[in-house]
Amino acid sequence: MDFRISAEPIEPEELKTALATDTAGACVCFEGWVRDHSGGAAVTALEYESHEPVAVTEGRRILAEAVERFNLTAARCVHRVGLLRLGDCAVWVGVSSAHRAEAFEGCRFIIDSIKERVPIWKKEYYRDGHSGWVNCAVPAQRRAVREAGS
Repeated sequence: MDFRISAEPIEPEELKTALATDTAGACVCFEGWVRDHSGGAAVTALEYESHEPVAVTEGRRILAEAVERFNLTAARCVHRVGLLRLGDCAVWVGVSSAHRAEAFEGCRFIIDSIKERVPIWKKEYYRDGHSGWVNCAVPAQRRAVREAGS
């Protein structure tokens, strides 16, 4: 198990090789990329910040929960911090297990839990020149609240 926060670009193929074991029959990986829109607004870039000590502790806790709950043979996650451009990989999750169902379920559990529980904040930069910090789990709802108050 390995959870990391990184200011460096994520290299999915390198991370994936660490998931292989003789007992694994399935591997599922998720890559979250910076896209050009969010909640109806045109996005040009994202910036992530994290409280790294707490993020790493909670991230490792989530991976351990996933390994136990879904009988995974390996689990890894890397989340970027800093300024990211369109197309950059912001988060990578990979798991392996004996069977595909557990691998799919475990991978989804990890990414959903990371978004809900790990202290990582996202700032969206919009094409119209505005920007704003949003919670990674609920960007559209946060933006609606922010815009309603403007």
